[in-house]
Amino acid sequence: MSKKRVIMIMYDSLNLRMLQTYGCDWTLTPNFLRLAERSVQFERNYVCSMPCMPARRELHTGRANFLHRSWGPIEPYDDSMPEILKNNGIYTHLVSDHLHYWEDGGATYHTRYSSWEISRGQEGDPWKADLSYVYNRDSVFDGKKEWLRKPAHLRHITQDAINRNFMDTENKTSQAVTFQNGIDFIINNQEEDRWFLQIETFDPHEPFYTLQSDRQLYPYHFHGDEEREADWPPYAPATENEETIEHVRYHYAALLSKCDRYLGKILDLMDAYNMWEDTMLIVNTDHGYLLGEHGYWGKSAMPLYEEIAHIPLYIYDPAHRDKIGLKRYALTQTIDLAPTVLEYFEAEIPEDMLGHALGSVMDDDAPVRDYAAFGYFGSQINITDGRYLYMQSAMHPEMPIYEYTLMPTHMRNFFSNAELQNMELSEPFSFTKGLKLMKTSGRPLTGDSNSFGTALYDLEEDNSKNIAEDNPLITAKMRAAIVDFLHENDAPHEIYARMGLDSQ
Repeated sequence: MSKKRVIMIMYDSLNLRMLQTYGCDWTLTPNFLRLAERSVQFERNYVCSMPCMPARRELHTGRANFLHRSWGPIEPYDDSMPEILKNNGIYTHLVSDHLHYWEDGGATYHTRYSSWEISRGQEGDPWKADLSYVYNRDSVFDGKKEWLRKPAHLRHITQDAINRNFMDTENKTSQAVTFQNGIDFIINNQEEDRWFLQIETFDPHEPFYTLQSDRQLYPYHFHGDEEREADWPPYAPATENEETIEHVRYHYAALLSKCDRYLGKILDLMDAYNMWEDTMLIVNTDHGYLLGEHGYWGKSAMPLYEEIAHIPLYIYDPAHRDKIGLKRYALTQTIDLAPTVLEYFEAEIPEDMLGHALGSVMDDDAPVRDYAAFGYFGSQINITDGRYLYMQSAMHPEMPIYEYTLMPTHMRNFFSNAELQNMELSEPFSFTKGLKLMKTSGRPLTGDSNSFGTALYDLEEDNSKNIAEDNPLITAKMRAAIVDFLHENDAPHEIYARMGLDSQ
């Protein structure tokens, strides 16, 4: 190969079961079908650290981080894949509309790249100002969103309504701007060697905002009835009627089809410049999303069901072009992407990266792990072997948990004075490069998702029927595998007792 480049297209909340390539029979995603014909499709790919920024941290570091930290920035001791590439003479560029990068809890991610571009306006991004909405929001909304319970912060609904006024045409929408920035990078640099481009859109994350052009793909479900024009479900039980639930799914589908359309623009460039000869293409997401399945909306407030944890992944590697169109069933995770990219560029993979380069999986479906473990800080630790999914919430939630960090920020704010006043130094962990960390009292990232106890599902039979009580041997095997995972990741000692697991 004369050149080596990588394009990563990353979505947020991309539901595997809504894609045609993974078996959906009613959504319209022709470019994902086109992608599957030109890549390897991974059938058993799972999250690790949940949700958004924890998943992005493992995209950089190639290791689980939810055992030590909830939501936070890249740490000083972290190995960052884009920064490793940059330090090895490979140009790295991020284009994104993911608003959490520009908040306190994500502010050290984009600066790991050689350069970066942002587009504003997604969700409740504090972007444009219109005080008539801020001061008169009750009259502005006039109850139009009351039929679907509001997210936790009305501020986000208000700001989102303001933002939409500035995204009333296709070319102004955040995803369109983000992909155009990526397209410009490719066009300007398609003759150059040794670069990594990450095109990352917040879509199809809620709110499922689309224009009429995308809704027209599903005309029966968008007939102008204002009472049904809602696109922002909460992270909560789905208590609405079936018609409402179906309507929200079609909002998601319309946004998904928009994602598909912009994916097609990148595939067109790959064709036009014959980049299939020398450019790896990765299409991934951070996690899935519940659209009423199991009686829930969204993520975070419920067990980590398959619709959230089991996520799509496509990789085209010029070195494995004879494998295109094939499916692979080995267990893979987001932590595998950093070492996969580093191996492609022949860069050294740090010993603290516990993910695996996926070349052998693409070659002959060689397994790289026996289990995939994943969870939320302070609540769930779940594990699958591909056949069974075992879910373990904290058996003793009254016991303390701690944040271990050198970057004391939450999602949108610093640690409070009270948190910092009680801070003490911990001894180094195996991956902190000899550094002691701040240890402060923590709280579960996801609240109620910690209360369901334990569950075991047979993924080949019924992923909604808890069979734990009837299968004690399988449950014991899964619990032992979680303990192995905790050992491998040098988990804090208090986690074992809190989860009701034997540390030996």
